[in-house]
Amino acid sequence: MKEGIEVVGLYVRDQDEALTFYVEKLGFRVHTDVKNGDYRWLTVQHPEQPSFQLGLFTPGPPVLDAATAQAVRALVAKGAMPPLVLTVADCRAAYGRMLAAGVEFTQEPVDRFGTVDAGFRDPSGNGWKMIQGRG
Repeated sequence: MKEGIEVVGLYVRDQDEALTFYVEKLGFRVHTDVKNGDYRWLTVQHPEQPSFQLGLFTPGPPVLDAATAQAVRALVAKGAMPPLVLTVADCRAAYGRMLAAGVEFTQEPVDRFGTVDAGFRDPSGNGWKMIQGRG
């Protein structure tokens, strides 16, 4: 058994909306989608990283009470959560594909620090930095 981080979770306002975004617009694939009562464990993974899962979770019970869940949803919608980083081979090409697919960009591709990066948000407000990998 390998050790390490297997799942990192994001809070999303609507799991179906998030699933559509991550699969249809970013090219991720579903890893796990199961329900336990009202709780849904939904994870996706990037096709180039089969050992890592991104959890798409809604804030609420059993993890958070109603007031805390509402506060978390508001913070996510404002883009206040730490950004995630997606590495791509060609930032400008990925930007063009994703923009055509309807991804909301907060920053067009910019040459910086010897590479190219851009910024976008998911439908819940989570911020992403897309960085062109170095060589």
